[in-house]
Amino acid sequence: QVQLRESGGGSVQAGGSLRLSCAFYGYNYSPYCWAWFRQAPGKEREGVASIATGSGTSYYADSVKGRFTISQDNAKITLYLQMNTLKPEDTAMYYCAAKYSPGCGGILQLDFPYWGQGTQVTVSS
Repeated sequence: QVQLRESGGGSVQAGGSLRLSCAFYGYNYSPYCWAWFRQAPGKEREGVASIATGSGTSYYADSVKGRFTISQDNAKITLYLQMNTLKPEDTAMYYCAAKYSPGCGGILQLDFPYWGQGTQVTVSS
């Protein structure tokens, strides 16, 4: 059974950086695509970035382009999200998600059946 576990969240001041990690385990095959989502209080969950494990092609929400970088390790069992120049509006619970069906560009939560428990990121002004 696919399991995902996030780590690396925390509190940081605006302009600072954090790196999130997501460990994949419980299944022999890496997902086709995995992604980071976030959900702020009172808001819907939104896709932040995704990466196709085979090609390494990545996709980003406009709100994080140029500030966030999604990557994976060579074994394709750990997903990362490097977050730079953080803003208070980046404050949210961040979730790792994975899927085995083709397609990676839409970053739509309905497409992803496997989810981690989330890690909190808080950015103060």
